[in-house]
Amino acid sequence: MGTYIPDTHEEQLAMLHEIGYKDWDDLFKDIPKEAFVKGELNLPEGKSELAVYQMLANMAAKNHIYRAIFRGAGAYNHYVPTIVETVSSKEELLTAYTPYQAEISQGVLQSIFEYQTMICELTGMEISNASLYDGGSAAAEACHMTIDRRHSTVYISEAVDPRVRDVIKGYTFGRGTDIRFVPVKDGVTDLEALKSMLAEGKAPAALLMQYPNYYGIIEDADAMASLIHEAGGQFIMHVNPIALGILKTPGEIGADIVSGEGQPLGLGLAYGGPYLGILACSQKNMRKIVGRLVGETVDSNGDRGFVLTLQAREQHIRREKASSNVCSNEALCALRASVYLAAVGPKGLKDLATQCTSKAHYLAGELASAGMDLVYDKPFFHEFVTTCKDAPKLLAALAEKDILGGLPLSDHEILWCTTELSTKEDMDLIVRTAKEVLA
Repeated sequence: MGTYIPDTHEEQLAMLHEIGYKDWDDLFKDIPKEAFVKGELNLPEGKSELAVYQMLANMAAKNHIYRAIFRGAGAYNHYVPTIVETVSSKEELLTAYTPYQAEISQGVLQSIFEYQTMICELTGMEISNASLYDGGSAAAEACHMTIDRRHSTVYISEAVDPRVRDVIKGYTFGRGTDIRFVPVKDGVTDLEALKSMLAEGKAPAALLMQYPNYYGIIEDADAMASLIHEAGGQFIMHVNPIALGILKTPGEIGADIVSGEGQPLGLGLAYGGPYLGILACSQKNMRKIVGRLVGETVDSNGDRGFVLTLQAREQHIRREKASSNVCSNEALCALRASVYLAAVGPKGLKDLATQCTSKAHYLAGELASAGMDLVYDKPFFHEFVTTCKDAPKLLAALAEKDILGGLPLSDHEILWCTTELSTKEDMDLIVRTAKEVLA
C-alpha cells in the first residue's frame, strides 16, 4: 500500500500554505493541548513478523474448515478463480471509499459501472446499484422502495429465508409498513392463501418471493407476478444469481424489483462476510433505488468517462427527504463480483449452474436409496430437503469424515446443497455413511 496516499510531503505543504497554514502544527493549533497524546501510548511491545504470524496461525487453527461442504441456506461454497483475488487486490482498486471525485476515480467508477451492467444483464432489469451490505438489507430496501401514501402493505412469502425476513422486519419497524407473511404449503407459497389475503387486505405495495426459495424449490413466479400486478402492487424477486445462469430472468417473468445475495459471485464463504446486496429495478423505479449509481458520459474533450449520477439522495444532499440510511460503499465486493462474472462468462455461468443442479439431483436420488426421501416433490435447483430418521447422528458421522452435511431443519429433516465443488466421491460417501448410520 506504499502509494495509497497519492500526495507527496511537498504537495501537502503547498495545500496547507494555500489555505493559510504554515504546517500541520499550525493547522491543529486550535485544539486544546490537553487533548494531545503526551508521551508514549500504553501499547504492548512490538513483535517480529514471524512472531505475529505464529500467533495468528495458532488463533486460526481453532477454526475447522471442512474438506467438503454440503450446506447452503444462503451462503454457498463456490470456486473463486485466482484472477478475482489478483485484480481486486490491486492497490488502485483496494478501497471501499466512495469515488466522489470523478477526476481521480475513473478506474473505480468504471468497475462499478461494469458491475451494474452485468447485474442488469443477469437479472433482465434496467437499473442496478452497487452499494448494499448483503442480501437481507437489499430485500428490505426493495420492500421500502414500493411504499407510498396509498400503499403500505408488503406481502412476503414464508418460503423466503427466515433471516432475510427478520432483516425486513427490523428495517420496517417504526416506518408504518404493514408486513404480512403468506403461508407455505408443501414447500412453496400458498397461492390460494395469497389470493385471499390480497382480496381482503388494503391496496398492496408489493409481494416478495425467493427464487429459488429457501427450500431450494423453483416456485411459479409467473403466477405470483400476475396475482400481485392484478392487485395493483409491485413484484419483488429475491434471487440466487448463480441460478439465473439457467432459469428465466426476473425481467422475463415481469419483476419490478430484484434483490439478492451476491456472495456466490466470487466472494467465498469468508466466515460470514463481507457479502454483497444485489438490488436492481425497472426504469419506473429509478428515482427510488438507494445507494450509488454510476453513469457513463463524455468529458469536455468528448472522451468517455464515468460519474456518480442522480445524487440528490440520502448520502449527499436533501437528507431530510432521504428514504434510506445507506451510507457505506460495497464497491470492493461489487468489483470482485464483476471480475468473477467476467472470468466465468455467460457460457461458464450456464455450465456452473448446470453442474450445481445436476449434482443436486444425483445426490437426492442416491439419498432416496438410503431411505432419505424428498420432503417436497417439486422442481429444485441445487438445494433440497430430505427426511432423516436421526439428523444429528448422521451429521455427526459426516463431520468425523470431515464433511459438513446439510442444514438440519429438525431432528428428522435436512436441507442439502451441492455446488460445482461437490464431487461424486463425496456424494457417494455421504450415501454410504447414511446407510450405515441409519440402518
